[in-house]
Amino acid sequence: MVRTVAFYTSNPGKVEEVRTLLSPLGYRVVWRKGALLEPQVDTLEEVAVCKLADIPGKATFAMVEDSGIFIDSLGGFPGVYSAYVLRTVGLDGILRLVKGKPRDAEFRAVVAFRHEGKVKLFSGRVRGALSRSVRGTHGFGYDPIFLPHGSQRTTAEMEPEEKNAVSHRGKAVRQLAAWLRKQTPD
Repeated sequence: MVRTVAFYTSNPGKVEEVRTLLSPLGYRVVWRKGALLEPQVDTLEEVAVCKLADIPGKATFAMVEDSGIFIDSLGGFPGVYSAYVLRTVGLDGILRLVKGKPRDAEFRAVVAFRHEGKVKLFSGRVRGALSRSVRGTHGFGYDPIFLPHGSQRTTAEMEPEEKNAVSHRGKAVRQLAAWLRKQTPD
């Protein structure tokens, strides 16, 4: 039996990543495009919970995701403001901000999932560093400047399957998938 998960996001790249991870498990991911509330709060968990609460109706399997890049030398900036910073200063602006500084960074993602009126959170992290230039054509967001630890390639230089295997979002969605298998037996 195929179950439908309604994924609320304005980012088509995130939808494709989640589909790739959940489809083999028998879940059809339906994109519910639209802007949700973007609260000015301190953690990704708070953002994800607020976004999930902003979803109209009572979809049985509803999910949102929030993610950010946390740059060590900038005190964790841009963090929860990653999307805004990307829109306003871009990747080149971020690279200028870290010029001459350590480039260690962490990508974090939080998936908030509503099932039968209950909210569950799943998170994923991946450590790495910022590249010195924008590289690669796959992915979106900060992918062209993020080098996961142990890789000489940015996540934008990786094929989607490679990125999903190491990414922060991939880790969070695999946790969700494991939980779903326990909740919805065949």
